[in-house]
Amino acid sequence: MRQRKTWLTVAAVLTLLVAGIFVAGLPPAEAAEKTFRWKIQSAYPRGDVSMELLKTFAKEVKERSKGTVIIQTFADPELVPGEQLFEATKKGTLDGLHALGAMWGGILPIGEVEFGLPYAWKVPGGENMTVVQTAAAIRKFYYESGFVKLLREQYATQGLYWLDMHTYGPIFTLATKPIKTCDDLKGKKMRMEGSWNDYYNLLGARGVNLPGMEAYMGLKLGTLDGSQWDVSAITALKWHEVAPYWLRGTDPDHCFGHILLNQKSWEALSDSQKKAVAEGAEVYWNELIKVHEEELAKVDKLVKEGKVIKSQIDPACQKFHEQKALELWAQIAERDPAAAKAIDLIKAWRGMK
Repeated sequence: MRQRKTWLTVAAVLTLLVAGIFVAGLPPAEAAEKTFRWKIQSAYPRGDVSMELLKTFAKEVKERSKGTVIIQTFADPELVPGEQLFEATKKGTLDGLHALGAMWGGILPIGEVEFGLPYAWKVPGGENMTVVQTAAAIRKFYYESGFVKLLREQYATQGLYWLDMHTYGPIFTLATKPIKTCDDLKGKKMRMEGSWNDYYNLLGARGVNLPGMEAYMGLKLGTLDGSQWDVSAITALKWHEVAPYWLRGTDPDHCFGHILLNQKSWEALSDSQKKAVAEGAEVYWNELIKVHEEELAKVDKLVKEGKVIKSQIDPACQKFHEQKALELWAQIAERDPAAAKAIDLIKAWRGMK
């Protein structure tokens, strides 16, 4: 009996040794990785194009990480109110957020620049380019000019990792009445995002800080004369039913958002998992551009049907818009050295003095 127990013990030890040698000999990529379950919330509601497509980001990350990074995506305000996203992600209550930098411009002024100062994201020669081409040109600027490096340095001071950008396409400003001159704009109550409120105040209108989900009713009841959003304002939120006039002539080629991650959540990943998350974010970027192409085609159809009416700003008013935009750039540059550096990068890219 004693001899049998001894042989069983020896066999067990040998089995463990062989298993240990096998695991130790595996390349790092094949060794078992810890599984992470993340929660990421968007600043936008169900129905918003960019929010709904986050499921593609989550799917890509899960596949590329071989199931070791599993992301649940939520819409505003399913876990926290949109205005609390920054703090919740910073503290680790959320692992990430999907929003735009202008929401935290008061904390990091560079966020205003990142989202899209008025006139900032106009691609040189962009009037002859597709939405895909202008998006690619701006993404190239982000990554090759040092702008991404600057953004990551700034968000790191808040315990956050700037993962990647995404485009909301052209900004759509819809109004209840035609606006073609600067006189038409005076006194109008316009719901805007971030520094665009200050911009519209400079133009003689009244910038209104109001949640986007309250815009439809405000436009319908007349408490708002106009509101700003992306193409979802028409294709998903149906604002054109109560505000059919689409202001043209001063709209940028794109405005941008980001995915921010809790720094500790990001750093806990292995190199291969980080690669999977980064690749998933780039797929999201590309897929969202495709959706914007499709959505913009829907808007063109509505224009032909007379359900959306283009309201072209006259040349004199366009020039006034640009003048006031540059005044706003100067104001934001004065607030923060990083914002000033970002604006200098944009000016160099645009060929501006």
